[in-house]
Amino acid sequence: MNEALKEAAKAGAAGDVPIGCVIVKEDEIIGRGYNRVEADHDPSAHAEMLAIREAVRTTGYERLSGCRMYVTLEPCSMCAGAIVLARIDELIYGASDPKTGACGSLYDIVEDERLNHRVHVRRGMMEQTCSQMIRDFFAALRQTRVRRRKEGLPKRRP
Repeated sequence: MNEALKEAAKAGAAGDVPIGCVIVKEDEIIGRGYNRVEADHDPSAHAEMLAIREAVRTTGYERLSGCRMYVTLEPCSMCAGAIVLARIDELIYGASDPKTGACGSLYDIVEDERLNHRVHVRRGMMEQTCSQMIRDFFAALRQTRVRRRKEGLPKRRP
């Protein structure tokens, strides 16, 4: 999870929500990703999606059986679906996401018995650290927006 937190810090430094992900096979990291939605202007550029793409390039195969994914925030429905389709064996995440989490909070796609693959899930690894990183990011974002509003500037830069 420490490596996923390093990836999350890269996202935060770039102005994206600090979410990071690594995929491990046989104790070796084969895929890394951090949230790049804002940077790439791409709603699919989530940490998990980017890590899956890199892991597939690394292995040369679209199935990631035998792999574990570590991610700082509970995956959304798009990412949960990709985790199932990639056949990842185990998902370990830090902070739960009650608004969009699809691995136990709002939905439970990865453990749905109706699907042809289920993922073993471990929740809450380094939860406080993962949650605090996200809270700090949004607190700073709110402060920036207040400052910009006082200066008569729009909430975001174009």
